[in-house]
Amino acid sequence: MDTDVLVVGAGPVGLALACALVQHGVSVRVIDKAAGPASTSRANFVHARGSEVLDRLGALGDLPQESVRAMTITTYAGDRPMMRIRFGDPGLGTAAPPMVISQARVEEGLRERLAALGVRPEWGNGLVEARQDAAGVTAVLADGATVRAGWMVGCDGSGSTVRKLTGIGFPGVKVSERFLLVDGHLEGGPPLERSGTSGWAHRDGVLGAMPMPGDQWRLLAYDAAFTEDKPSQERIAERMRVILPERTGRSGLRLGEVTWASLFRVHRRLAETYRAGRVLLAGDAAHVHAPFGGQGMLTGLGDAENLAWKLALIVQGVARGPAAERLLESYQAERRPLATAVLRGSTAATKVNIAGGPLGRFLRDQVLMRVFSQAWIQRWTTYTTSQLWVSYRRGPLGRRLAGSRAGSSGRPRPGDRVGDLACLRADGSRTRLHAELRGKWAVLNDGPETGPGSDTGAEGAFAAARRRLGDRVIRLSVAGAASGSALLVRPDGHLACTGGPAEVTRWLDGALG
Repeated sequence: MDTDVLVVGAGPVGLALACALVQHGVSVRVIDKAAGPASTSRANFVHARGSEVLDRLGALGDLPQESVRAMTITTYAGDRPMMRIRFGDPGLGTAAPPMVISQARVEEGLRERLAALGVRPEWGNGLVEARQDAAGVTAVLADGATVRAGWMVGCDGSGSTVRKLTGIGFPGVKVSERFLLVDGHLEGGPPLERSGTSGWAHRDGVLGAMPMPGDQWRLLAYDAAFTEDKPSQERIAERMRVILPERTGRSGLRLGEVTWASLFRVHRRLAETYRAGRVLLAGDAAHVHAPFGGQGMLTGLGDAENLAWKLALIVQGVARGPAAERLLESYQAERRPLATAVLRGSTAATKVNIAGGPLGRFLRDQVLMRVFSQAWIQRWTTYTTSQLWVSYRRGPLGRRLAGSRAGSSGRPRPGDRVGDLACLRADGSRTRLHAELRGKWAVLNDGPETGPGSDTGAEGAFAAARRRLGDRVIRLSVAGAASGSALLVRPDGHLACTGGPAEVTRWLDGALG
């Protein structure tokens, strides 16, 4: 093999997958048909769950300090504010609160981390052909070179070459007509508040303005009346200059210098399967949905982290036999239901925002705006969009293989996310759980030991885990906790099982064979 895994696509998902695999000790090559990194991007919001993934990859860096904290959405009818939604930090032990920052900057941080791990993307060299057999995948690249890899993962976006060459279906529907997107500077006034996003409900279509780093704004407008098929950036900017004062009711507000402009339609698509033999899909190659809610990049980062530790155990021969096959199938079993829910939610949000008929506008402007003005609805919205609620307890690794004691009330159950707990290392030094989960599993007791040989002893659970996972597992203790049960935490921050050595052995035997 030339490499263990060939990652096709050097966007945020491909880069995140590559970082995670290298942290697990797997060799990786990353190729992309683009000539170089993107300098612009449609995604510009990272929710709390995304910050956690970047933190566990060692790629969060200074992104929280560089980001804009625009945590409100104010909806207007002309100059009259109709609704204000306040987003906040979910307060569940996350690495960073929600961040307004461009996808291009997130990708830059991931490339820096990947370079520190010894891997750099190969630009201008896309995938042309792929053949797989029982032992691996043979990929032919645009430069004529042939790469032999054990596995190939398509992270190459909605038009995925990997998905097309593999023959995986990508059914879906068009949800809406045209949206105009412009990044640039605003002039005149009255000026918009940079503490949050402003939106205008207008009979011709919704228009939103989000503050961006560098004193820029992102303008997004639904505009079915703009019928040009392939307009230039200049034409899109011209159109935005016309509709900006019309829809905001602010005749003095002008669009100045423009750094990027684009036109897009909203589609909803979901791959029929995430895997065909030794080829897998992640991110937009597997699911495409509306931008409302900022769920696209977030869901893709979760795909990458979930797949990486499973593929690493199979590549390294730790997972064996039929259990290895089941472990790889658990990737789709855990992640595809989430994508289905995200598609459903983002489609509903799109239809609400583009409602054009009298009834639709009444429901949006009079009913839903009053509902979303309630504080408890706003807290629920923050929590839902954060994806901190994501659990795999109903998946194959949470349901059938747990073999552990049920979690007590208020504590995570197998498959649930485990927060970024304050922990102690074996030498007594302080750390955080997620900072230690960089290519590692963790066994921690959330309280004092109950004695040598105890079924609930974390030391015994740690020894049992090491027999299967070797130095892939570390030993931690939760600072200041009171109970004595042991927790085995997966590298993606989800609970594998609770209990002692018997439960840990049973779970690992079931999961890994």
